[in-house]
Amino acid sequence: MSAEDGWYDEAAGPLVRPYTITSGRTPSDTARLDLSTQVMTLRSEQEPAGLGPEHQAIVQLCRRPVSVAEIAVYVKIPLGVVRVLVGDLIERGLVITRSPSHNPVQAPDLETLQAVLDGLIKY
Repeated sequence: MSAEDGWYDEAAGPLVRPYTITSGRTPSDTARLDLSTQVMTLRSEQEPAGLGPEHQAIVQLCRRPVSVAEIAVYVKIPLGVVRVLVGDLIERGLVITRSPSHNPVQAPDLETLQAVLDGLIKY
């Protein structure tokens, strides 16, 4: 492969288009995966067969809980592609996900913040 054909970058190596990795698919609406959704691989006695290299990288990475955003960074693929691939792994029963709580944390009132600030200033 030559540098002129656009499929190779000296710094990055071979370039693969995202639609190639996902076979042109887009993220599913059924699996709501936001940036902070935690993904974790389910234990298995053997390595799952028939996975592409990106799927395998995600399975290996998620032996402990990892957010969707972190997966994109570590595996070096776009976020939309990660969502498609994690969706594939969910459908195959290889990973589980946990979304963060959607209960908004109530911000402290101004009086509390002022009391903390006053306390810090005194010390």
